[in-house]
Amino acid sequence: MNQPHIFHEIDNAMTGLKDKVLLMASLTRQNLERAIQALLTRDLDLSRMVIGDDSDVDDLEVKIDQQGMDILVRFHPVASDLRLVITSMKTAHNLERISDHAVTIAKRAKKICKSSEPLETTIIEPLYTMAEKLLRDALLAYTDTNTELGASLKSCDKVLDTAHKEVVALLSSRLENANGRAENLLHLILVARSLERIGDLAVNIGEDAVFLTEARDIRHSQLKESPDTGT
Repeated sequence: MNQPHIFHEIDNAMTGLKDKVLLMASLTRQNLERAIQALLTRDLDLSRMVIGDDSDVDDLEVKIDQQGMDILVRFHPVASDLRLVITSMKTAHNLERISDHAVTIAKRAKKICKSSEPLETTIIEPLYTMAEKLLRDALLAYTDTNTELGASLKSCDKVLDTAHKEVVALLSSRLENANGRAENLLHLILVARSLERIGDLAVNIGEDAVFLTEARDIRHSQLKESPDTGT
């Protein structure tokens, strides 16, 4: 007799949980974009804004965890509903870590902004473009339950990894003749590292999107699917 009411409550709770994840995703992407803009335009105020706004992302992660646990305790969801709760909580955790990397970039940008030494920060732009696309596609895979897109991110991340190594190698080579720019070059190397890590975290979200739809863990599938080279 009370089943329709219970189903309505579950649906509302699930919708509310996913809405919070999407809001958190929007704020995280905004923080990352602003952090890079602060670096490229030497905008000190924008750096400070990113650092201050990170608390909103942290608060949403706490709320998502609380709501997810509440759903588990109250409704004991199974199958796809259970996977949605688990995936949403894991996605929130990855988003929080991405926002932390945006803060790291903003802090590095803040230090670079205060320096009078010129620096070619545009070298970072291609890494940001790749990392941001990985994040955007990962969130689309979660939102649209697009398993094909979610599974494709690992190969895209390898391109980012290669570009990251090339940028770090180039920046490291410039340290030899830094002429007072050594500290800022090190800041840029750490920015590049954060962008590479954001790519990894986006892959995590994509892999969880596959789990959400297919109940399949693809995190180590490449190792398992490698051909046996033994004779």
